[in-house]
Amino acid sequence: MQFEVWAPQAGRVTLHCEDATRALERDPEREGWWRGEAEARDGTRYGYALDDGPVLPDPRSRRQPDGPDGRSAVVDHGGYAWRADWAGRALPGAVLYELHVGTYTSEGTLDAAAERLGHLVELGVTHVELMPLCPFPGVHGWGYEGVSLWAVHEPYGGPEALKRFVDRAHALGLGVVLDVVHNHLGPSGNYLPAFGPYFTETHHTPWGAAVNLDAPGSDEVRDYFIGSALAWLRDYRVDGLRLDAVHALRDTRARHFLEELSAEVDALAEDVGRPLFLIAESDLNDPRVITPRAEGGLGLQAQWNDDFHHALHSALTGESQGYYADFGRSPFAALAKTLTGGYFHDGSYSSFRGRHHGRALDRSRVAGHRLLGYSQTHDQIGNRAQGDRLAATLSPGLLACAATLTLTAPFTPMLFMGEEWAAGTPWQFFTDHTDPELAEAVRRGRRREFAAHGWAEEDVPDPQDPATRDRSCLDWSEPDREPHARVLDWYRRLIALRHGQPDLTDPDLADTKVAHDGTGRWLAFRRGDVRVAVNLGKETARIPLGPRRAQVLAAWEPVSVPGADGMLQLPGESSVVLLQE
Repeated sequence: MQFEVWAPQAGRVTLHCEDATRALERDPEREGWWRGEAEARDGTRYGYALDDGPVLPDPRSRRQPDGPDGRSAVVDHGGYAWRADWAGRALPGAVLYELHVGTYTSEGTLDAAAERLGHLVELGVTHVELMPLCPFPGVHGWGYEGVSLWAVHEPYGGPEALKRFVDRAHALGLGVVLDVVHNHLGPSGNYLPAFGPYFTETHHTPWGAAVNLDAPGSDEVRDYFIGSALAWLRDYRVDGLRLDAVHALRDTRARHFLEELSAEVDALAEDVGRPLFLIAESDLNDPRVITPRAEGGLGLQAQWNDDFHHALHSALTGESQGYYADFGRSPFAALAKTLTGGYFHDGSYSSFRGRHHGRALDRSRVAGHRLLGYSQTHDQIGNRAQGDRLAATLSPGLLACAATLTLTAPFTPMLFMGEEWAAGTPWQFFTDHTDPELAEAVRRGRRREFAAHGWAEEDVPDPQDPATRDRSCLDWSEPDREPHARVLDWYRRLIALRHGQPDLTDPDLADTKVAHDGTGRWLAFRRGDVRVAVNLGKETARIPLGPRRAQVLAAWEPVSVPGADGMLQLPGESSVVLLQE
């Protein structure tokens, strides 16, 4: 088979394939590329030595059976017999479910996770969003320090297990979204700098030197990341990608990397005949990220909307520290602003950043489904000192209110695994670094970070302690017990309503009208003929909904429809969805 590698700085490249070695030749048609042939089959181990140095894994490795530091292995993608006849599932009308393979089950594998997909079908979810799967040091971790961006973490089951997972999901009618990290690679097992200028000191990110998207050599680097993205969508039949922290993709070229990537994904979608989409995690509050390329945007189909989360979290918990400060001043007004305008920071002053931030969405042009709304994510739970979920401090009634707002808002809703039954397990930050110095640096850094916010060091879980990961695994006995069973039933009812009521998937952001009373701690909004009301206070709230006749579609606590005076009597820590005639 043909082997090839980009190594523009090398004077000599040697292929080590099984027990044989072979000097590669320069490719006369592609500057910086080396190529050669050797006998190989699926599973054959190989690597490259640059200028007689150590044998390194292939930057485009499809498999790392011995971890990030080991040799690569050949993968024959044509050898898997796909079973599901899958036409794809687009993003509009979707309900996403963020899932971490390593803690969704105690086994922590893709095959074990696939066995639990029936739960998501019963819940009403349409797409599973997998957290990153690229190889990283050790066995357990979040996945955001991965390397070998074309390969699957071997302890999760490797390439074949991901194909089985996707096949099983598609057979059940579930789409699959994969979280990918293009803005940095892990410090451990990252050999890309030895091969070429994959990073540049021209820009800096929180992780150090930026990925080289605009400096000399960036043509090949951009192709590397785009090729990786297309491989997940093509070779593994994934339906969409979530792009981590796109604000850290520093690119000054006239055609931004994200615009180029979105064009390539759209071309692949046309080629394979099924919808494919990109979802950005973006801190920019810039509508151009989700504006079509034909209209001058970057062309991504959607983005996470942290502003909705921050407003909802502040309203539920009263927290106002750090980036919650601007939302915590008047959380119900902040929630109303995000429900009607998408962004809270739309050019307004951000005290957390010390400057004005964002730009207003044009609600007549941007569909609501282009923003993902959520009450919890891996970030918002795991980056708390103890990884505590909302269920650790809020009543079932308030959790039901959070679900109601998330699942009836004009955004594409996303759940974090276990929230649908108010999981009692935390989700903490855990690592399994094999480098002792790096492990200690992460441990100290984590404790130092939270000590600055008043936490005692002994109260911050040790990321390297295996018990930290074990505590974060879901307890699958909980959904059959109270109060978890009641919360789970509420989520199922709300998702069924979302699928059954066209007004709840109407993409028109401008159609949402909101009323609220911060003192009374209630908020109500309408979308078409659907009326939604939540009462976060402990006492019954009188909420004016108007005199039109109505029927209750779902209520957390028993409630009567508004009388002739149009006033809804909503019990404390409760919510209701009504349909008005």
